[in-house]
Amino acid sequence: MFSGIPLADMQTMTVIAVIVGLIVLLALLIFMFSYGFLYIKALLAGAYVGIFEIVSMRLMGVNPGTIVNSRIMGTKAGLELETRLLQAHYLAGGDVPNVIRALVAASKAGIPLTFDMACAIDLAGRDVLQAVGMYVKPAVIECPDPSKGRSKVAAVAKDGIQLEAKARVTVRANVEKLVGGAWMETIIARVGEGIVTTIGSSETYKSVLENPDLISRRVLDKALDAETAFEIVSIDIADVDVGENIGAKLQADQAEADKRVAQALAERRRAMAVAREQEMQALVAENRAKVVLAEAEVPKAVAQAFREGNLGIMDYYRLRNIQADTDMRSSIGGEGGEGESGGGQSK
Repeated sequence: MFSGIPLADMQTMTVIAVIVGLIVLLALLIFMFSYGFLYIKALLAGAYVGIFEIVSMRLMGVNPGTIVNSRIMGTKAGLELETRLLQAHYLAGGDVPNVIRALVAASKAGIPLTFDMACAIDLAGRDVLQAVGMYVKPAVIECPDPSKGRSKVAAVAKDGIQLEAKARVTVRANVEKLVGGAWMETIIARVGEGIVTTIGSSETYKSVLENPDLISRRVLDKALDAETAFEIVSIDIADVDVGENIGAKLQADQAEADKRVAQALAERRRAMAVAREQEMQALVAENRAKVVLAEAEVPKAVAQAFREGNLGIMDYYRLRNIQADTDMRSSIGGEGGEGESGGGQSK
């Protein structure tokens, strides 16, 4: 058959055939190590995944190892999960292994957690495995949050005494509310509000000190975990301290403010009185000036009367005698200064 082919060409063709065979063999080995191993692993674990399905995962940008291992984990735990659902969650950016571990933990704990719900929680950015763990083992949170720089919640009773309280809230995850439910910050804020309301509605601070559980009972009755991702198991008052007498301090501040207002009003009245006094002094000076002007007209009137013959010399002397008698009487009565001034002006 190859009698017509030269020996050198036969050797070249043999070498080429060997190289091609080696390349094919190498490709088969790579294929087996990349995909065949996962296929055999899934087959032996009872979580069948087709070889072509594994290849298609690689072509779609899905990590076949993650999907196969997650499917094996779920199958061994008794979960029936379709490969396409796992691929869809992976392509959506979800953490497939974490979701499967959460489903396994929920299944063992009897928590009604579905695959769709777990995927939604995971895609919402919350750790679904941690949430399941918090349902099995409730967590304890401090109120107020120490990381915010406050160690206690301060409130004032009706008698004006300030109380500072710290509470420990035991919560467990509400799986059904993990999507769309409020987080821990809301629980802490609501509990703090309940503490302030309870202390503020107490007639005296002593009743709160005698019965600290009064706070926890009232807070629990308010259903503070509504529309949150958690269920409040218990609220324990860790510490209650007596603070300042805020009522007395406020009264003192109010009294000081009233004092300042009264002083301002008194100063205003004093200033008005001083201004009024100055006005009256100016008015007196004005009237005195008018009197002086009127007295200055008297000599003119006397001279006019002499010229017109309406006043005789004897009438004038009688008038002077009457004036002198008036000045004497005024000086005797203690008004000498004014009398002398008046007499001098008449002259």
